[in-house]
Amino acid sequence: MATFLYKLGRLSFRRRHFVALIWVALLTLAGVGAASAPAAGNSSFSIPGTEAQKAFDLLEERFPGVSADGATARVVFKAPSGEKMTDPGNKATVREAVKELADGSEVARVTDPYQAKAVSKDGTIAYAQVSYKVSGMELEDSSRDALQDSAQDARKSGLTVEIGGDALQTVPHTGSSEIIGIAVAAVVLVITFGSLVAAGLPLLTALIGVGIGVSAITALASVLDLGSTTSTLAMMIGLAVGIDYALFVVSRYRAELAEGRDREEAAGRATGTAGSAVVFAGLTVVIALVGLSVVNIPMLTKMGIAAAGTVAIAVLIALTMIPALLGYAGRRVKPMGEKGKRFGRAPKKPERPNLGTRWASFVVRRPIAVLLLGVIGLGAAAVPASSLELGLPDDGSQPTSTTQRRAYDLLSEGFGPGFNGPLMVVVDAKKSDDPKAVFGDVGDEIKGLKDVVTVMPPAPNKAGDTATITVIPGSQPSSVTTENLVHGIRDAGTGIKADTDANVLVTGSTAMNIDVSEKLNDALIPYLVLVVGLAFLLLIVVFRSILVPLKAALGFLLSVMAALGAVVAVFQWGWLSGLMGVEQTGPVMSMMPIFMVGVVFGLAMDYEVFLVTRMREAYVHGEKPSQAIVTGFRHGARVVTAAAVIMMAVFAGFIGSSESMVKMIGFGLAIAVFFDAFIVRMAIVPAVLALLGRKAWWLPKWLDRALPNVDVEGEGLRPDSGRGDTDRELVRA
Repeated sequence: MATFLYKLGRLSFRRRHFVALIWVALLTLAGVGAASAPAAGNSSFSIPGTEAQKAFDLLEERFPGVSADGATARVVFKAPSGEKMTDPGNKATVREAVKELADGSEVARVTDPYQAKAVSKDGTIAYAQVSYKVSGMELEDSSRDALQDSAQDARKSGLTVEIGGDALQTVPHTGSSEIIGIAVAAVVLVITFGSLVAAGLPLLTALIGVGIGVSAITALASVLDLGSTTSTLAMMIGLAVGIDYALFVVSRYRAELAEGRDREEAAGRATGTAGSAVVFAGLTVVIALVGLSVVNIPMLTKMGIAAAGTVAIAVLIALTMIPALLGYAGRRVKPMGEKGKRFGRAPKKPERPNLGTRWASFVVRRPIAVLLLGVIGLGAAAVPASSLELGLPDDGSQPTSTTQRRAYDLLSEGFGPGFNGPLMVVVDAKKSDDPKAVFGDVGDEIKGLKDVVTVMPPAPNKAGDTATITVIPGSQPSSVTTENLVHGIRDAGTGIKADTDANVLVTGSTAMNIDVSEKLNDALIPYLVLVVGLAFLLLIVVFRSILVPLKAALGFLLSVMAALGAVVAVFQWGWLSGLMGVEQTGPVMSMMPIFMVGVVFGLAMDYEVFLVTRMREAYVHGEKPSQAIVTGFRHGARVVTAAAVIMMAVFAGFIGSSESMVKMIGFGLAIAVFFDAFIVRMAIVPAVLALLGRKAWWLPKWLDRALPNVDVEGEGLRPDSGRGDTDRELVRA
């Protein structure tokens, strides 16, 4: 591996014009494709195998022309103090608004509050339900404008008018904080390298990689049914790893220059050593992201594969474009520790050890104390995770400044909290002798269940063999009580099927959220076993050790549990919620645990590979285990620290998003990188390695013979290996 990448790095350095042209051409091609491709809509959201999805599919079949997953909006009206919605003037205003809403080309139907009895008991609140032919993300802007214009017209008469539902759903924006994250990354790079040119290389290549990846996703969005939010994860991960991978190669290049090598040789050796670590670090991230497909949620699968593609691009750019750009930069990228000396002259040795050396020496002397302190600290941070509550966001989790949240609160005030999450019960009585009687029996059965406020009369289809029954729970959609009611209806349906041969299915957004949460929970353990297992095998090949990969996996579990605890503390308990811009606390997003397991594991292995390969390299080259730890930190601690700060800054930039899901992901990944890089990899890892000594690098002889020798530590590049001159001749040939 190291020898091949060494030759690739030298070739890219010498043929830099050709390499740069290829990447610019790819960026141009992807950009043209994105510009000419049709606009992306919302990826069709389906959850195969769940009861809610089966009910949606049945509705599409038995109620032709009615879009089961079409967008909906509830226009909520509240009368001024002392008035009623049934007053003639207010009634006329509402009916005029209903008339305006019905004129939309994408509107399927609009209900009149007075005909549908959608007026609260005290007469102060009413709502009109608007159903659309397409999903919320596919709505034309003109339809949203018409919806908001009708509400504004009604407000002129003195009514309070708010709009809820998914019809106002838009692509989330991240705001200026994302740019701030990139700016922080730029500052860290300048401090790390002490040069604007050297600092600019990782930023430039990361932006090119993300540009190619996101443009390709945009270009293929319509063909592959990729939603407009698919690129969010790709941008987040691609930008972070793109900067980090380039940072490691450039840093190693400067270290090779400091040892007196010429620029082309330094570029080759940097690619052969740091580039090998980049390849395997990238592989762990790709495995974690592609592994999301085991959850069998198409949207999550597409997001994972798209992000994995962007990571693969980042790896290729680090291996080829970085050496090429180093060739263009020439003497403007100086040797490590050198500010003004000429190339080819070794710098003076520093008078005192750097911070990484001093810290590693301290850990080696006090491994037990450092280990206990790190484990106890992460354990304390993980405590809130024990009260983790999962759910999917609805309008109730929106900021109070939004019209969706105000509409949600008005409906709760007028009709009860469960009104915001109605359940749709679909009764398939096609095989029953008396479908009409079955519909009535199902309604009566549901009325007898706990926490049921209202059961609407059955609404059969034209054939009379299938009906929908709307059930209003007494509790809010995200509550455990509502979840129990859904399971209660399904249990009752089992008995009805045995007696009448009719299928009773529960669907609707609330039931769908419950099914998604359960599906994600069920997939967590298989996903964890798959991803950690594959990465464990990969790390055995990289480190040629059993205990080092095992320690890496256990350290990851500590960091991910601590990060989940921090997410619960902020987004569920409300700690520091004001600082994070969290206006509404509530259950943690259902996909957060499995998402963090995948992404954080991949990123955690990045630091493990980059830091420990340097220790492994020193150990293989003859140093004692304790000294190898210090050597690894002397060369790698500064760069790993810079990489972690950069990645935290990039992720933290997404905390400014208008979408609560993106905000939570940004915070969760940022805090996870902090825990993993600075506590696990910088403290716990060297402490464990110091305690293990030579045992850390033990590998059974039979396994050592069976494993391929990938030479990540660059043993084949040593002068005494006899390969250096041969490789040089092969490259020139």
